[in-house]
Amino acid sequence: MLFRARQFQYVFPQPALIMGIVNVTPDSFSDGGRFLDRKAAIAHAFKLVEEGADILDIGGESTRPHATPVSEEEELQRVVPVLEELIGKVAIPISIDTMKVEVARVAVKKGASIVNDIASNRDNDEMWRMVAQTGAGYICTHMQGSPATMQQNPHYDDVSTEVNNFFREKLSRLQGCGVKADQVVMDVGIGFGKTTGHNLELLQDLRSFTKWERPLMIGVSRKSFLGKLVGTVDVSDRLPASVACACWAVQNGVQLIRTHDVAATKQAVRMTEMLVKKIEGSWINPGKF
Repeated sequence: MLFRARQFQYVFPQPALIMGIVNVTPDSFSDGGRFLDRKAAIAHAFKLVEEGADILDIGGESTRPHATPVSEEEELQRVVPVLEELIGKVAIPISIDTMKVEVARVAVKKGASIVNDIASNRDNDEMWRMVAQTGAGYICTHMQGSPATMQQNPHYDDVSTEVNNFFREKLSRLQGCGVKADQVVMDVGIGFGKTTGHNLELLQDLRSFTKWERPLMIGVSRKSFLGKLVGTVDVSDRLPASVACACWAVQNGVQLIRTHDVAATKQAVRMTEMLVKKIEGSWINPGKF
């Protein structure tokens, strides 16, 4: 299975890719405000690279539940200086985490290789045509509603079936816009218009999404449903539960893990891969680690 993101290419099976999160925002749920300052965001990005990040995901607008949208101009002011400092200085792909076509376009023009788009539920095809034209990787995420509305009583008759139907429809739409299958990663959208129960069902059913033969990504890092399940209030106490989900995910067909905590997640995921692949007999060579 191949994933292309402009000049970058990954052939799976291979060790899962770890995507490190850089939120250049004042209000993200986990680290809001810590990296709004350009220098702080850049320093954090380099730290994540040192910890072993395979991809950096740069975002300038919070997508937490009930988040206040920001203007295109404000989002660009937040992310462009960070992108300019990182691109050409790190050897790994840069992903732009945005719902706005123009922000994605500018980021890709600056040198970003992936568009991480939680608003893949849109009807307008401008984002997809831009992705097709530039050859950028595209993360197609399921979301019910928008960040402002998604947690207002989300409902599904069968969440896994409905998310699979969403992917079927979006893969067809993407293809119609000229996006090649090997540009696409799929994200079931943990926390994006889902209850705690929905999130659990999706995690339990991850293998049902492998039928599309596209890389899967999950982002559960520090999310509030983990706190509800394990009884922790403080965001910083959710690392063990986050890592447990990451390990479960790679056992069940996921190839990309989006996380705030790169070093701990990568270590746990690599250990999981060595255990699983030792049983299955495959490509992991314990000596290389």
